[in-house]
Amino acid sequence: MVRDKKPPNKTDSQRSSTNLVGKFTQSVRRIVQDVKDEGTSSGQTKEEVIETNERLRGVRVRLDENYDTAKKALVTLMARYSDSKSERNVFTRYTMLKVMIKDVIRLETQYWSLVEIPRQEKAETVPAFVLRACAIMEKTQKSGEGVKTSSKLAEEAADKRERIERLNDMTTSQIETENTQMTNDLYRLLKKYTGLRNLIRELKTEYMSTKMYPIFPRYTMLKDMIKDIMHDPDYMEVCHEVDP
Repeated sequence: MVRDKKPPNKTDSQRSSTNLVGKFTQSVRRIVQDVKDEGTSSGQTKEEVIETNERLRGVRVRLDENYDTAKKALVTLMARYSDSKSERNVFTRYTMLKVMIKDVIRLETQYWSLVEIPRQEKAETVPAFVLRACAIMEKTQKSGEGVKTSSKLAEEAADKRERIERLNDMTTSQIETENTQMTNDLYRLLKKYTGLRNLIRELKTEYMSTKMYPIFPRYTMLKDMIKDIMHDPDYMEVCHEVDP
């Protein structure tokens, strides 16, 4: 009678070797995951840095629109002022000056056209200031945003999926590096936009204060108001920018 042979029991050495291989494999997997999702200086998780990336991108799109609106309004003002110099009739040119200025300061009353940016506190860091500005712009955007069509919503959803897929393929550290660059770029744009925003606000204040004057002194005041903007550092910094 032939007995069935039983597989030999693993020795303690074999069991130990198998356990070591398993632990080594798990360790390698953890190292790979740690490298991909390595910690960041801010201590944020990957989901959090992706969310920050999306916020910064969205606010940049909105701020670009506001910045272009303010810049084009002032650049157009200067072009119209230059063209008005050919008008020899003082009364006609006076009317032209009033109209061109009112076209700019009208933006001041349209809250959806130019958003209000807060002042940076002395002890406030650049990232903290930018994120605070983001929160304000996000609220303003919701209140002034028009109704979107279903096709527009679908297009935006598809674009967002592509962005998220790209970010998911990046490490946490890489995303945060991108966020840092976006934050710095947004900070510089906020400063330039705020400068133009203040010029428009001051223009409105000065224009309203001249209404009490007769035509001839006011005519000179209106010209001086425009020329002051023309030579202002905040305007001179951006007036030569070439639109894409």
